[in-house]
Amino acid sequence: MIDVVPAGPFRVNTLVVHLEGPFVFIVDPAGSDFSRDNYKLSQFLEQQNLKVVLVLLTHGHFDHIGGLKKIAADFPEAPVLIHEKDSDFIGPDSKILQERSLKLMGFEEFLPYVSDLPAPDAFLSDGKSLWDCLASIKGKSFSSYGPGVKKALSLWQVMSTPGHSPGSVCLYNKEERTLISGDTVFYQSYGRTDLPGGDESTIIKSLKKIYHNLPKETLVYPGHDYCGFMLQDNL
Repeated sequence: MIDVVPAGPFRVNTLVVHLEGPFVFIVDPAGSDFSRDNYKLSQFLEQQNLKVVLVLLTHGHFDHIGGLKKIAADFPEAPVLIHEKDSDFIGPDSKILQERSLKLMGFEEFLPYVSDLPAPDAFLSDGKSLWDCLASIKGKSFSSYGPGVKKALSLWQVMSTPGHSPGSVCLYNKEERTLISGDTVFYQSYGRTDLPGGDESTIIKSLKKIYHNLPKETLVYPGHDYCGFMLQDNL
């Protein structure tokens, strides 16, 4: 099950992905004090008595990470994962790259909310499961979550889908036929490529990878707008 918590100034679909029991992982925490909804995700998690295993970023653009500081503070044991090629969007020097995008958008006032962010604990790698990515973190054990959580995380596979940004990823669950597409696939559309690191020909290759390799009946949860459509609706 996936809960959608729209948040942030650009109404990102922050996702709460259920694993087993109270355990979940978070995709793209977007709420911020700027948009007056920084409380929204934490409030939802508290009301549902949910425990966050990890925080995952489909890419590093400002609108998808506005709530990263708060969620990391609320759940300090939950690792933050992002693709290595987008890792400079977060961390203590995040202001440098974020400022380039925000200037192009004429939205520099948002810069304080995406500066000095938590650094990634691990990287998302193409073809690996989320459990594999977690297991790469040295000095940490996640066995206390139990075999059910391990199995659930093992079902989610990372797909490298650059183009919207160099390190954009999707997550695919073959058993549930579900795709978390970030800003790569939207309903009858796809992500913009005019921000730093974006590339039109590269995202077209990523889209072909998705449409050629995944079942048409795949359920899609994108980073914005309409959620829960079938991949075949875009064909």
